[in-house]
This record gives sequence, C-alpha cells and structure tokens, in this order.
Amino acid sequence: MKDFFKTFFAALLALMVAGALAFVLFLGVLAALGSSGKPVVPSKAVLVFDLDTSLSDADREPEPSEALSEALGGGGGHAQSLPAAIEALDRAASDSRITALFLTGNLQGAGPAQLRELREAIQRFKAKKPVLAYNQGWSKRDYYLAAGASTVFINPFGEMEVNGLASEPMFFGEAFKKYGVEVQVTRVGKYKSAVEPFITDRMSEPNREQVQKLLEDIWGEWKTTVAKDRKKSPDDLQTIADEKGLVEADEAKKLGLVDRVAAYDEVLDELKKLAGKQPKDKDFPQIALATYAGIPGEAKTGRTRIAVVVAEGEIVDGEGKANQVGGERLSRELRKLRLDDRIKAVVLRVNSPGGSAAASELIQREVILTKKVKPLVVSMGHLAASGGYWISTYGDRIFAEPSTITGSIGVFGLLPNVKKLANDHGITWDSVQTAKLANPMTLARPKNDLELARIQGLVDRIYEQFVAKVADSRKMKKEAVHEIAQGRVWSGQEAVKLGLVDEVGGLDAAVKYAAGRIKAGDDYQVVGPEREPDTLREILKNLGGKPRKLAKPGPVDGLVDSFRHQLDLLTALNDPQGVYARLPFELELK
Repeated sequence: MKDFFKTFFAALLALMVAGALAFVLFLGVLAALGSSGKPVVPSKAVLVFDLDTSLSDADREPEPSEALSEALGGGGGHAQSLPAAIEALDRAASDSRITALFLTGNLQGAGPAQLRELREAIQRFKAKKPVLAYNQGWSKRDYYLAAGASTVFINPFGEMEVNGLASEPMFFGEAFKKYGVEVQVTRVGKYKSAVEPFITDRMSEPNREQVQKLLEDIWGEWKTTVAKDRKKSPDDLQTIADEKGLVEADEAKKLGLVDRVAAYDEVLDELKKLAGKQPKDKDFPQIALATYAGIPGEAKTGRTRIAVVVAEGEIVDGEGKANQVGGERLSRELRKLRLDDRIKAVVLRVNSPGGSAAASELIQREVILTKKVKPLVVSMGHLAASGGYWISTYGDRIFAEPSTITGSIGVFGLLPNVKKLANDHGITWDSVQTAKLANPMTLARPKNDLELARIQGLVDRIYEQFVAKVADSRKMKKEAVHEIAQGRVWSGQEAVKLGLVDEVGGLDAAVKYAAGRIKAGDDYQVVGPEREPDTLREILKNLGGKPRKLAKPGPVDGLVDSFRHQLDLLTALNDPQGVYARLPFELELK
C-alpha cells in the first residue's frame, strides 16, 4: 500500500508539472502571436498623446497578477512613464516623419510637478511643430498642459474648469468610535497630521494652515503659467475663478481661454490637413505616443554613464510591491550602482510621501555611502516629503519643481486596537507574558501608559535624529531646522528659500548637473538599474494586447477609490518599530 501511494503521488506531481509547463508554453505562443508586428512610424504622421492614462516617474511593470487581470479583462494598462513620454516628445520634435502633436483626454494621478515637466516638453515640441489640443471639456490639470498649444479647441457642448484648487480629506475618527476601533497616536510636530483622519472628524488648525499655504503656492504657479500662455494676467484668471468657476465653451472663447469651439470631426479635419490628407479621406497617418515611445531611438553613444534610479510610492520595510519603495530593494539597487565602476554618477528621482522610518534610514545609508565615491544628485517629483525627504537630504544637490510637495520633517506612530469591536461580537483575548513590555504592538487592547511613554520616547528620538540629519546634510543649525520642521509641508519654491532644496528644476536639470560634476560635457548616456527579466510578466503583458478604454470614473468611483486608498495606506504601515516618517495628510487636489 505504501508503494502504491508513493507511485500515485509521484504521478500526480508529474502531471501537475507537465500541466504547468504546457500552460506557460500556451501563453508564450499566444504572446508571440499578439506581439509579432513591430510598430512603424508612417510618413507625415500625427503624434497622438491620449492623456487617458496616469503618469508614473518609473517605467513600472505590472505584477504578474495585475498583468493577468489586464490580459483577461482587456482594460487598465499600467501608467505612462513620464521620462519615456518626455524623451518621445523631444525625439518626435526632430523626427521628419512626425508633422504635429495632438493632445486629448484626461490625465489621472499626475501631480503638479510632473505636469510642469511634461508641459515643458510639449512647449519644446511646439517650438518646432504645431500642437493641437482638444477635449470635450478641460479640467485644470489637462488645461495646464494644453493652454500653450498652437490651437486649443473645446467641444461646443463642453465646459472648462477655472475654479481654483481645493483639498477635501476624508476622516474616519467618528466611524472608528462607532464601530469600536480605537487608535492611539504618538507624534512629534504640530503639523504632523497624518494621524488626523483616524482619530478626529476635521482638520486641525495647523494642518489647515499648511494646506492653505501649499494650495496657494500651487494655484499661483498654475495662474502664472496659464496667464503667460493665454496672454493674460494672473489676476484675470483669479477673477474668472472667483466669479465663474466653470466656463462654458462660447464664453471660454470670448475670454480667450481657448482658440476655437469645434466638434471632434472638425478637429479631425484639421489633423488630416496637417497630415497631407483631405477632409473626405477616412483616416490620416498617426501614431500613439505610447507606441512611439516604445520604438528605439538612436543608440546611446555617450562614453560616460549616469544612472537614474527612481524611488516612487510609499516607503515600506522589505522588498515592497511594484508601486512601493521597498527599503531593501532600493538600497540594494543603490549599492549595485555604487560598486559599479562603469557608473560615474547617480541621480535619485524621488516621488514619495514617505513611510517607514526604518526603511528610510536603510536607503539613506546607501545614499551617504554612494555620495562618498561618486556624485549623487536628487530630483524631486510630485512628492518628496517626510521619508521622501529623509532619503533625499544627503544628495550633493537637490532639485525640485516649484509645486513639488516636500519637507514634512516629523515622525509619528499609529497604534490601533480592536478590543471593543471584538468584544461586542463575543471575541476576547487572554494573555501570558514574562515582562511588562512583552507585547506592546498587540491589537487586542489599548496601550498602557508605560507602553505609550516608551513608544513616544522612540518617536521623539527618531525625530531628533531626523532634524540632526537635515542640519548636518544641509549645513544648517539644528534650531533653524526645528523652526521649519514640526512636520510642516512646503512647496518646492518655498523649500528653496528655506534651504531644504538647492535649485528649481526637473529630472533633466538634475542629470545635466550630474554630468557637469563629472566633467562629462555632452558625452554621456543615461541608464537605469539593471533588472533581471521576468518571463511570466512579459508573457502576460503581451497577452493582453492593446487595452480597451473603459468608462471614465464618476463621483461614486472617486469615493470608492478614496476608501481603497486609505486601506492601502494602512496596509503599507509595516515599520518594525511602528514609527513613520510620512506626509502628514493625503493631498488630493480638486
């Protein structure tokens, strides 16, 4: 009987292995069939930038589970890489096969600092070739990109937002009390308000103060830029925002906010002319920006290598997911670049609200070690706050956009428990321990006074270390850092004035500065960290083909996404000590 079971299970295992191999082979065949054709740029083509995507600083590959979901569902598609989009726009501006750029659609998930870098690339394209921009209606985000186009269209039925900025955070404090979830907090810094959504029902006055100032800085930059594009004054736009808010199509034309009111078919006729076609022609030569970006340009020939490594997402302990900054993963990437003699300089691109203090310290250690052997320059994207600033502060030079969200030098501890919730449903715990502080992170009960005091002491110590690190790296007095710390968030333009940032500029400016530090002139090439190929991910990605456009999200989708985002935030809080250096609020601009 024993031999029978041995034979049976061996045969079963063999069948399972064979089945798995057959499935992978099947996927490979399908992927090969789906990706056999190579894209070609037609002559006199219009480059179409469909903004119905989200911008990511990193060229993030989806996890296998995400790729499988996209392949089976036909929707989604991962974010457009901002550096790849900018490179494609700059390359297309000099490509004789490209005649014009067409902007349309609605961006999702792009911060003001990212928009500024993308807008500058669009303006460089416009200096050489026409840029046409059309939408059913213009949001503030998309209009910021398109306001300086050669021709801005709006649909006769459409309207546009010129209504200022607002932030409307969600609070769960009263709901937690109602359902029996208690959250105890330890923190340093009166502006460190990341804990507020979980313990109260409204913003504290210090938090309201910093959010108001940040919105005013970002809105001021928006008005200044758009006013210059439309040959108006910032005060003109403020008046429109105060008195009108939403502007109908004909009114937008009268106010000089758009150039033409036209239906989509009329815009297509204009694009056909640019492509050398007649209005009666059914189609015109065109290529999507995402497709064009995937076509290799000229080979990189610079002898000197400058590596760009991206830290994008929540900073978490361990390896982290694809959309997170894993402390172990990023520190390992930096270590490889530090030990690689072929790499002469490193540019660290940071787009992170922070997170785990322990993971931030792990990354910062590698930044310091790398800086000792080769230049390390920091480029801040939309966010480089708290832990994002922690990993940036020792850069040889720090670049940020005027609307970058940075600073937030402060730490906190979030200590939830579900004792009442569990007890109300008949669930209880009992405990045996050998010391008073044996189980301080339990969710089964509130923390006692001794535990809270010890955790607060840890938070205080890490905050003092944070301040000392900033003082040391930025050559400032600790007292001066204390004044601008307290967890307060600053815009990039304010951070320059305060000495937290060195210079206003994007990723390209940071790379050029790094090239200057190593005296490379123009003889350099930009490379990324080498990654091992993931066959399964590639198969699943290719299997999906071109993603379908799904229905655009409505207000209910936004509410659901807010709940889901808060849940993701809580699950990302995995610091081994329970101490976090994270942005003090979830800033969603409306």
